[in-house]
Order: sequence, then C-alpha cells, then structure tokens
Amino acid sequence: MKFPIFIADAFTAKAFRGNPAAVCLLENKLDEDMHQKIAKEMNLSETAFIQKLHPTDNFTQSSCFGLRWFTPVSEVPLCGHATLASAAVLFHKIKNMNSTLTFVTLSGELEARREEDGIVLDLPLYPAYPQDFHEVEELIKTAIGDTLVQDIRYSPDTRKLLVRLSDTYNRSFLESLKVNTQNLPQVENTGKVKGLILTIKGEPDGQTQAFDFYSRYFTPWFGVAEDPVTGSAHTVLSSYWSQQLGKKTMHAFQCSSRGGELKISLRPDGRVDIKGRAALVLEGTLTA
Repeated sequence: MKFPIFIADAFTAKAFRGNPAAVCLLENKLDEDMHQKIAKEMNLSETAFIQKLHPTDNFTQSSCFGLRWFTPVSEVPLCGHATLASAAVLFHKIKNMNSTLTFVTLSGELEARREEDGIVLDLPLYPAYPQDFHEVEELIKTAIGDTLVQDIRYSPDTRKLLVRLSDTYNRSFLESLKVNTQNLPQVENTGKVKGLILTIKGEPDGQTQAFDFYSRYFTPWFGVAEDPVTGSAHTVLSSYWSQQLGKKTMHAFQCSSRGGELKISLRPDGRVDIKGRAALVLEGTLTA
C-alpha cells in the first residue's frame, strides 16, 4: 500500500521551528495496528491520519474528513498542532477548495478555518481546578526541583497538570529551565496525570514582542519528553490565563527550543479559536 505523506512545522511560518507533524492522506482504511507502526517509524511527537469518510469523497473538494493522531507509543484524544498541519496540507498543498474543513475526531468535530494570516482551529476549552500541592509534590519536585511555584491547577478532562511558576521568573528563565522528565511516568503512575504544563505570566508591554503568557509542555507518559508547541495544552492554558488576566483575546508563546506562537480567542459558545501558521518541509510517498 502506498499513500502520500507530508511533514509540516506547525505554529510557525519558518521551517525547522514550531512543532513538526507527519500527515498521511488515506484513500482506504488502514489495518488498525498500522497507524501505530507508521507513527513509530516517523518518530515525531504526532503523526496524523486523514481518512475519507465516504468512497465518493476526495481531498480537493470534500470538506469533512476523519482525523486521528498517534505519538510513537499510543493514540491520543486531541492534538492541536497535528490538526493545524493537516489543515495546512489540505489547504495549501492539495488545494482544497473549501474555506472551512471539519475533522471528525475522538474529541468530537473540530473545524479548521482558512484566513489570510493563518489557519484558525476551533477547539474545546477545558477548565482547570485548584490542585492540592501535597498530592502532586513528588511529581513537581522530580520535574523542577525547588523552582518556586505560584499556582497549581488540574484539568480532569485532559489529565494535564498546570504548574504556574513564580511571577519573579521571566521568559529566559523558563526557556533555560532544566526539566527532568525521565522519571515522571514512574513517579506518577496512577493515570491521573498524562501531561505537565509549566507556565509563567507574560512580560510587561514594551518588550520586543509582548506575549500574555509563556509555557512549556511535557508528556513522557505518551513517549514525548517535551512537545515543542502544543495546541491541546493551550485548550487548558487559554481557560486559566483568561481568568487570571481578564482577557478573551491573548497572544501566547511556547518557549521550547524550537518555539512557536499562538493567537487565542475565547468564543461565546465556550470553545476557543487558536490561530497559527504552518510550513511544509517534506512530501513523499509512504510504502506500507
């Protein structure tokens, strides 16, 4: 079996920044275990599989597709950057004629809307609730040692732990912070936490480019030590920082080594629009 495969760097306009995702276009259904084998072979944080929903669909004219995401070790329920990469491949490479695409996923129907300055993803917005420090103390100490913590929240919908570091820290501190992820799956093995978000408040206006907040994201439970730019983490971060800052529109930067920026707008219907760009860096044919 042969089918087209692409790699696109999401949440960036420049190649080799942002978060790379592989995107596979499936004319026919794959054997179930083949998804995981391909994702392991690609060895990126996520590989996306776009599937036709009906035999008469085609990637140029149809507007609704199935979409699944796999890390090298397992399927995940939501991946923002691989959704952005998938939409970018369909819009910019396949030249899909529609202005809005709908993806049927494990997280329900997600829309990707084409705009002049990027692609807007319509994603769920997940609340995060206060979390007792002592219940997660070992996890946090293992990850960041004695780094000062200002707030801790937990998102039960996504099983992500949000740790806000002290407001005394700045972007350069978060960027250079050494985070120990190797032992986290052993320290937290109950299944409660599957992702760790570290975040700080943005720097004051007057900087070269002002951002409302910064973050880094770690998910060794899914085989990804650090994810470069993470749409799903921002479904939690958007909820938290909107409450903290009293803002519905925000500009965020995920300061991994590759870096990426996201424009965020909370919607009246309780969801969130996350806008980003993507750079296509590879296209080819996969033989399976």
